[in-house]
Amino acid sequence: STCACVEYYGKALESLIKQVKIMSIHGKMKHKRNKIFTEFRKLPGGILVCTDVMARGIDIPEVHWVLQYDPPSSASAFVHRCGRTARIGNVGSALVFLLPMEESYVNFLSINQKCPMQEMKPQTNVLDLLPKLQSMALADRAVFEKGMKAFVSYVQAYAKHECNLIFRIKDLDFASLAKGFALLKMPKMPELRGKCFPDFTPVTVNTDSISFKDKNREKQRQKQLEQQR
Repeated sequence: STCACVEYYGKALESLIKQVKIMSIHGKMKHKRNKIFTEFRKLPGGILVCTDVMARGIDIPEVHWVLQYDPPSSASAFVHRCGRTARIGNVGSALVFLLPMEESYVNFLSINQKCPMQEMKPQTNVLDLLPKLQSMALADRAVFEKGMKAFVSYVQAYAKHECNLIFRIKDLDFASLAKGFALLKMPKMPELRGKCFPDFTPVTVNTDSISFKDKNREKQRQKQLEQQR
């Protein structure tokens, strides 16, 4: 749903899936977008993590799956996203992830966009990769900050969803969402002010002590901390 989520999950997938080429693209990249898009089109296989900047007006041959991790804010964008696969007589699949409280979105799409959908049962025996993501965040401040930024941007995007009768921010389980983003602690943001999260356990590590793997960035951070002291 957001550029920050693409940055975070693109980085995560790069570390979690070694045998597949992972590329990321979003609207804030501007000059790099065409280069990434052209490179991806030439690949024999791979995964492109992207925002709705790739939802329409582009053609990538033989896309087998369109995985919509976040439901798009507009119903027409849903159909455009699905249209990236099964092009020119080819066969393809599109999947959207919905929480139980969001299931009325299926009826909405069938009426609004004449788009029939069928339920796909959740996979069993799924690996829990969240501890590995947390370890990545503990080892590199860049990953930790990307995760926090992605969570904040996700919540803000959810709050602005066009179908706000279905996607209601007051119904969001922030603790489970933070676990899903593999956060080390809850961020400070207006939407969470005054709320308690007994189901979320922050790490015992002082997150201020997490350093950047990039030595230049860490040097700059230490300089800023010294100035603040």
